[in-house]
Amino acid sequence: MEFGVDEAGKGPALGSMFAAAVRAPRAALPDGIDDSKRLSDAKRESLAERIREDDRIDVGIAEITPARIDAGNMNELTVAAHAEALSGVVRAGDMGVCDAGDVDADRFAERVESRLAVDATVTAEHGADAADELVGAASIVAKSAREAHVADLQTEFGDVGSGYPSDPTTRGFLAGYVDANGELPSCARASWSTCEDVLAAAEQSGLDDF
Repeated sequence: MEFGVDEAGKGPALGSMFAAAVRAPRAALPDGIDDSKRLSDAKRESLAERIREDDRIDVGIAEITPARIDAGNMNELTVAAHAEALSGVVRAGDMGVCDAGDVDADRFAERVESRLAVDATVTAEHGADAADELVGAASIVAKSAREAHVADLQTEFGDVGSGYPSDPTTRGFLAGYVDANGELPSCARASWSTCEDVLAAAEQSGLDDF
């Protein structure tokens, strides 16, 4: 059987990164599969639901938490995420493609394959989420999981925005939280420069008050 693997949430300053593996006959995939970044929210969620509910399709998901991100190396964690998601569904003799999370796609594939407990063939390609339907399906499921996670953060913390460093809402949330609590929220990736900058600005503001 073939599979595809991709991750979502690699760059945000808030929340977890998710990887998804989709193992299926290609004929089982719904029409309209594409790189999740090219799809509207409604289209992505509709496809994700159809993928998850189809008994012919196996889906594995791995979550890499902010604490794990802060304690590790993102290159290594991306490999781990792909392997952990794939380990939930892969079987001996399977073969498939990961969206390469390394400038060296072959190296990335080798590192993912070496972490599997069964004998399967892993390749990796840049842009595979747009070029391969199984990887596209995985990108949709991973993005759906990330968006559900952000919705949970909204429920817990209020409006956190998208979580990306370029998002003014996210930066405003972080600054406001630190101002009110004197520390970063538990959902923050403290090792990200965005979070470090917010803490530094709060510290400087405190010094300026003296």
